Amino acid sequence: MLRLYKRDRDKHWKIRGTLHGVQYEESTGLADRAQAEIVLNARIGEINKRYVEGVVLGRPPSPTFAAAVVTYLEKGGERRFLAPLLELFGETPIDRIGQREIDDAARRLLPGRAPATVNRQIYGPMSAVLKATGSSLQVARLKEPKGRVRWLRPDEAQSLVNACSPHLRPLVAFLFSTGARVGEALFLDWRNVDLSRAHVTFERTKNGEARGVPLTAELVAMLANLPTRSGAVFRRPDGRSYSDFRDEGDTSAGSRIKTAFAGACRRAGIADFHPHDCRHTWATWHYERNRDLIGLMHDGGWKSLRMVERYAHVNKDHRRGAYDALPKIEIG
Repeated sequence: MLRLYKRDRDKHWKIRGTLHGVQYEESTGLADRAQAEIVLNARIGEINKRYVEGVVLGRPPSPTFAAAVVTYLEKGGERRFLAPLLELFGETPIDRIGQREIDDAARRLLPGRAPATVNRQIYGPMSAVLKATGSSLQVARLKEPKGRVRWLRPDEAQSLVNACSPHLRPLVAFLFSTGARVGEALFLDWRNVDLSRAHVTFERTKNGEARGVPLTAELVAMLANLPTRSGAVFRRPDGRSYSDFRDEGDTSAGSRIKTAFAGACRRAGIADFHPHDCRHTWATWHYERNRDLIGLMHDGGWKSLRMVERYAHVNKDHRRGAYDALPKIEIG
């Protein structure tokens, strides 16, 4: 028989037991027992219905979500973000997973998170897994606000670097100088850094394609003065790698430094600035200096020109001469 259980360290109630000779263990996604009981009863009814359709009526059963995940991975799918979805849906047949169930999963797993985060971690993976099994469901995603471009002037960036704690200062300087995504920098390994060539290679990138970035003389000197030369390049105050730590609220690499970064911003008098905005700043500087969107796209590891056009839109000073050359209208 199926029942609810929760260990001391668990946040949510789980369903575990055997029904019709099949073992089940899956999360309800709920911390409230009364609500979890409702999910349990609904799950028992769903399994009984499936049993009648498959065993009594002889209809072929729909593959479970767990089986769909296996199929998806065998086809080369991305593992990232699948664990909580697999725990939540587990043995649920994919023909029982629709838009309403996916929306409910998003509310349970990532309450209050930004639409882009929810789309990346819930709707995108769910759509990919279902499509791998031939599902025709068109998963509707959350509407995302237009891309935000928050950037700093060089003097503001320098003030922020100066305000950083000693362990954070090299990392933030590196972000401003290379345009690296926060995860690319946090998980950078020394084997991908060549100080003699003044070059760094990012292997773990968002778009899955490795890219190389030149290092300035200042960055080479800074990296050469770091206390380690193996393993992770940038480390926590205790000397341990950022990749060793992950908590429940950790949905992006930037969350691992957000407290220290926010403190530096506060000391520097800079408002509404987040770790990823260092990359926006680098891109804005890059275009301001080079006027080359294709070069910016390749150097920053973006997939299309559309993704970098916004950095041209925030740089209008280079058009000032054209405006000054227009006929003048006298104001009496």
